[in-house]
Amino acid sequence: MAYCAYYKLAYYYLLQTEKQAMPSQPVKREFAFTIMDVARLLKTYADQRARQFGISRAQWAVLIRIDRHEGLKQTELADMLDLQPITLTRLLDRLSDNGLIERRADPNDRRANRLYLKPAAKPLLDRLADLGADMMETVLDGVSMTSVERMLKELGAVKDNLRAAIARNSNQQQAIAG
Repeated sequence: MAYCAYYKLAYYYLLQTEKQAMPSQPVKREFAFTIMDVARLLKTYADQRARQFGISRAQWAVLIRIDRHEGLKQTELADMLDLQPITLTRLLDRLSDNGLIERRADPNDRRANRLYLKPAAKPLLDRLADLGADMMETVLDGVSMTSVERMLKELGAVKDNLRAAIARNSNQQQAIAG
């Protein structure tokens, strides 16, 4: 792991030094690349920090979603997190083995399980909330709250535009398929 982390870090340093020498790119393209870079770096940072609690970022995301939507079906959670069902099943198995969640049979659909937190998850979720707040203090260091609020509003519009474009594209593909 250290080998990979070392070379990842070297890669980012190289990119930063090349950035000054590179001609400027179209701002809309740079916007997309920057969002992807920020998302990837945030995921890496969250994985690093979550390890102190013996979980991964993916398990953290699962716990948060179940906390917000207890009784959710596994298939609904997979859709929310954009995960393949088998990947989610493995994450749920680990969380269940650690006594953090439980699966209960859906009374209306015997093929489905509904997901619930166990009492042991609450203290971990509290510590993860503190960790998340600490992480975001680091991530947003030097960025004003006004800028954060503005970015959230504008990224919300970008998200809405993407959802609409995906829906249109999906409808067009269905119309072509017949």
